[in-house]
Amino acid sequence: MNPRQLFAVVLLCAHVGVAAAGEQPNVIVIYTDDQGYGDVAALNPEAKFSTPNLDRLANEGIVFTRGHSADSVCTPSRYGLLTGRYAWRTTLKRHVMGAEGEGLIADDRMTFASLLKEQGYRTAMVGKWHLGMDFPGTPDDRDWSQPTLDMPLDKGFDYYYGVPASLNYGVLAWFEGRHAAVPPTLYTSKKPNARHMDYRIKPPYSATRKEEGRGKGVLEVAPDFIDNQCLTRFTDKAIAWIDEHASGPEGVTPFFLYLPYTSPHYPVCPLPEFHGRGDAGAYGEFVIETDHHVGRVLAFLKDRGLDDNTLIVFTSDNGPENSWKSRIKQFDHDSRGGLREGKRSVYEGGHRVPFLVRWPAGITEPGRRWDGPVGQVDLLATLADLIGASLPPEAGEDSHSFASVLRDADANHDRIPLVVHGNDGRYGIIDGDWKLILPRKPGDAELYDVAADPTETRNLASERPEIVERMIRDMTRIVTEGRSNPGPPQPNDTGYWKDLTWIAPGDYRAATESLGVEVSEESTAD
Repeated sequence: MNPRQLFAVVLLCAHVGVAAAGEQPNVIVIYTDDQGYGDVAALNPEAKFSTPNLDRLANEGIVFTRGHSADSVCTPSRYGLLTGRYAWRTTLKRHVMGAEGEGLIADDRMTFASLLKEQGYRTAMVGKWHLGMDFPGTPDDRDWSQPTLDMPLDKGFDYYYGVPASLNYGVLAWFEGRHAAVPPTLYTSKKPNARHMDYRIKPPYSATRKEEGRGKGVLEVAPDFIDNQCLTRFTDKAIAWIDEHASGPEGVTPFFLYLPYTSPHYPVCPLPEFHGRGDAGAYGEFVIETDHHVGRVLAFLKDRGLDDNTLIVFTSDNGPENSWKSRIKQFDHDSRGGLREGKRSVYEGGHRVPFLVRWPAGITEPGRRWDGPVGQVDLLATLADLIGASLPPEAGEDSHSFASVLRDADANHDRIPLVVHGNDGRYGIIDGDWKLILPRKPGDAELYDVAADPTETRNLASERPEIVERMIRDMTRIVTEGRSNPGPPQPNDTGYWKDLTWIAPGDYRAATESLGVEVSEESTAD
């Protein structure tokens, strides 16, 4: 080894010394809501607002330029993120849940919170859940002295503070643990938003449901709930929890924080101190406020000496809401970052999202980009890999570790085929540079080279039928075997469902009967 090579090795060992010494990293996953690929200035040179703290994550870590949410809408993306398994394997084949309902994550299903808790981590979730909760009583007969069940504390988290779902669903209160300090005993409906095209959730509230009407739009709300307090409250609680739990009687204990913000999802309600900032109206101000709170977390970690060995993942649950169209016309700001369509779509704008990872003690050659496909479902396997844990066969069935990319700038990470999903029930599969949108009927498959054609403007299906056939076979195997990654086949939670348009019901039954799954002609959930 010549002196220059030796010096490089010394530098590398110094850089990854914390990880090499066996100290487990702290982990923070920051999850925004409806934030498009073009809503981070580091990813979009034409952005009409600044995001200096998100840019810092990008410049001091790795930008995964082809990072994908597990779905194009909220609930299924959150399920995939937490479990490493696609939500369409459950009873939820399309759409999202309300605030109240049977939890989509089964109690015996491993999440990255339960994985890390088993490895000695303290675990917390602060923010928006949207995976179902069991509230006491019924909307017309609540007993808020009773605990909320089937919620984050039952899925691997030691601590929970937040809201049950999006602010246009069901029950709105500041829950801490299994109770809201101020119960949601009043009622409201959406109110006009003078600064954006959506709505507000703010007082005055009604004392009875009758005053608001009895339609689905009536929300149970706590007297102290106001929509524009979410980001400040969540960040305050997250910092307070880390401050309290980052060390224990025996020294430093690793922590895991899941911080799912409610922005920039509707209602777009930036605090007054952010009004007038940027050049993309209230939406841009809301993203600027979100960036501000990410900066608060970063500053706190530095002040507490936790910055170096804290791995931060920043990403979004899906692409931007339909207001992206008006922002292009009014402000020349493209929240999609030039991709095709947005939220709810199987095209790239629906699920290719900001995906940033920063970890000073563990990432070699920070400030780089990785242009291969990765998915949010991959976080479970990646975290397990980083801490030396093994996943059981029935966990993380669609998760593929990208830990090698963090450790090695020249890693040969060839991800297994990645499945993406539109809210209309359409499926896509990504294998390297190829993306196939599965056919609804013979002959209407769409094939794109998304590396050369990220806007998906040239359908190559008729020119490359052999690739179409191969990717259909791969997708069929992924569906019927109940998993994407290597391992014993696992059952899906239902029988055949109607969105599997390229698979005949009998073929699905034949392929899955060995798994002991009761197969029906169609799932009851579509």
